[in-house]
Amino acid sequence: MKSFAASLLFLAGIAIMSRADLQTDGVLIRDQNGKEHLVKRQIPPDCKIPITNSAIWEGEFSDVEVPDDCKITLVKTAGKISPVTIAPGVETYGEQEVLMFMEAMKDKENNFLLVDSRGNEWYLYDTIPGAINLWFLPMMEPEKYPERLKAIFDRLNVRQNRDGSYDFSKAPTMLLFCNGAWCGQSPAAVKGLLKLGYPAEKLKWYRGGLHAWKSLSMTTTRSEED
Repeated sequence: MKSFAASLLFLAGIAIMSRADLQTDGVLIRDQNGKEHLVKRQIPPDCKIPITNSAIWEGEFSDVEVPDDCKITLVKTAGKISPVTIAPGVETYGEQEVLMFMEAMKDKENNFLLVDSRGNEWYLYDTIPGAINLWFLPMMEPEKYPERLKAIFDRLNVRQNRDGSYDFSKAPTMLLFCNGAWCGQSPAAVKGLLKLGYPAEKLKWYRGGLHAWKSLSMTTTRSEED
């Protein structure tokens, strides 16, 4: 079994690759049902638009409207904006780091896990391919959901000691996300896990979440069905 330090070296090796490669060539990943997904930046051929104020912010250029396939509608007033750092020792990731993490996930010795911490109905509606669903509330309020927390920890190979503490030695390194920088679910999950003793170095957070992911035209389970 690789040490965590070795896993970090593995990620560093991937980082040496051209960062454009992962977003254009994609990461081929298999979900928990065995289905393969090519996760990449999905840019339609007719979206080669100039980067100008009118094109990017107004949706028009040279008196011609930007094609609908090049735009997406997102609610921009929801929730409360989270800070960039949510807890000491927990790294905050951007999209390139998420792609590198997903690439590293394919090496099972790394014991990496991409986690959508939202409710199941949100997860089924649309998510990042390769993510599993672990609802945030049992981790945030374990006393209210002891059985569901036990099921989550069983899935993560976390065992409870006789003194009530937990053994995280075989627990995966997890990258958690939710709806976006305005969504409090993944921050709550991370903070809850830390209170339960989950090692900070085994927790990563994708602050941008689905909001940023979709705004950059990255592959989601729903976009593959369109």
